Amino acid sequence: MKIPFHRPDIGEAEIAEVVDSLRSGWLTTGPKVKRFEEDFSEYIGKDHAVALNSCTAGLHLALEALGIQEGDGVLVPTMTFAATAEVVRYLGAIPVFVDCQKEDLNLDASTLEARLVSAEEQGIPVKAVIPVHFAGQMVDMAAVSEVAGQHNLKIVEDAAHCCPAHFRADESAEWEPVARRSDVAAFSFYANKTITTGEGGMALTDDEGLADRMRIMGLHGMSRDAWKRYTAKGTAHYDIVAPGYKYNMTDVAAAIGIHQLKRADELHAERKRLAGLYSERLGKVEAISPLEINSNRIHSWHIYVVRIDLKKSTRTRDEVASYLREREIGTSIHWCPLHMHSYYRDTFKYQPEDFPVARQMFDEILTLPLYPGMTESQIDAVVETLEAAVQGEK
Repeated sequence: MKIPFHRPDIGEAEIAEVVDSLRSGWLTTGPKVKRFEEDFSEYIGKDHAVALNSCTAGLHLALEALGIQEGDGVLVPTMTFAATAEVVRYLGAIPVFVDCQKEDLNLDASTLEARLVSAEEQGIPVKAVIPVHFAGQMVDMAAVSEVAGQHNLKIVEDAAHCCPAHFRADESAEWEPVARRSDVAAFSFYANKTITTGEGGMALTDDEGLADRMRIMGLHGMSRDAWKRYTAKGTAHYDIVAPGYKYNMTDVAAAIGIHQLKRADELHAERKRLAGLYSERLGKVEAISPLEINSNRIHSWHIYVVRIDLKKSTRTRDEVASYLREREIGTSIHWCPLHMHSYYRDTFKYQPEDFPVARQMFDEILTLPLYPGMTESQIDAVVETLEAAVQGEK
């Protein structure tokens, strides 16, 4: 049975809205982008939204707007995608890596202060932290915000996996939506995310000044008047106030996002149901364990990651992945820790053992297919094939 790693769930409403954009003649940033921004900010519960061409753009613009400069330190989990640290380097700043927790692969907030002190002893003034909510299960934002408050750090949430997701400090606390405790939160609408625009992202903030700066810098550093120049109230004149970037979202992309957002809760419920099926079936496979689910989180279930017990499995993680691939089941690995990639290893002189938990987890983790539209028989096929792989079947 061929099972792809991911397949986007695009409905007729999304298709019709894209066709409407094509027929309207307005393809790039326009009224549908504005509508998507308004709808998304209301859905998450933040005052301002800036639609962009990627989550990477959102992270970059957030750090720039917050004043991160060359030589500044930014706390970043090593267990994350390349974008989280590369945006720090765009500004000439220094990513100060932090290890992860075994339980859920999220940033280990208990080590933040020690990493900050260590960096500052080396002459790196730490100015911000970027918590990444791994797989869609949120970091302990109470702990992150406590450290940030004590050391005057800005918080930029990498919420690429989180639409929707919620956090509470403990069972007596109220649920908080993602983006509640940060200066800026950046979301991804890449093809395999919980909602998609094909390519795209959004930066959310309650700070109007930050929103204005991100909006200006996201379109070549043009003054606010540039956004109105093709409307009845605008003029052809604008001012370049800074050397900006080309990060704007198109109306064609927003057309998809408008209707994906309307279905966000429905798509989330389906992902949660499928993840539950995986967890139930995998409970019978001795060499496989899913990541832990924290009872004080509402998980978005962007991806479903398992750990392979290498003492019980007859195959390594890479051999297991190859076994599934040969049987036309797609998998992925989230991720090789950044400090183990050649650029960060060589530039900042890291050794794999510098972050021992991430180093160990990298050898054990495998991401299984998960997307709305998967059938129960497909879940069964993935689990049965995974079980055969770890048990050494031919």
